[in-house]
Amino acid sequence: MPIQIKDAATVAAKWAKRASAAGADYTSGVNNPRTDQAQAAAAAAPVWAQAVADAASRNAFAKGVTAAGSAKWQAAASSIGAQRYPQGVNAGVNSYATKEAPYLSALSSLTLPPRGVKGTNNARVQAVVDALRKVKLGQ
Repeated sequence: MPIQIKDAATVAAKWAKRASAAGADYTSGVNNPRTDQAQAAAAAAPVWAQAVADAASRNAFAKGVTAAGSAKWQAAASSIGAQRYPQGVNAGVNSYATKEAPYLSALSSLTLPPRGVKGTNNARVQAVVDALRKVKLGQ
């Protein structure tokens, strides 16, 4: 006898109803994790690397993107993403400033070689690249 299973629309509706009412549970879980998130994530680095390698060997990323298609991304980004983007930017402004400060400091203390004629200013570009790379690598 086949397993009795509800149809996908019914299951999805129940999931949406229950999940959308779980905001307080979500917050509680974030504030009271069973294990430290950062330590657990760092400890899982070898598993992550293995999973990424496996996905790459199966070309899973390209297959998933192709299966979803541009229309799905565009519809979600232009509706849901557009509504949430300003809120996310405002919530992240302090983090952005903190992370950006070392780069701005490096650029503001940089003395570039003098300008030359068009096509001869690569040393100026390289000086900027080198300074920003040092910040990124923590040097």
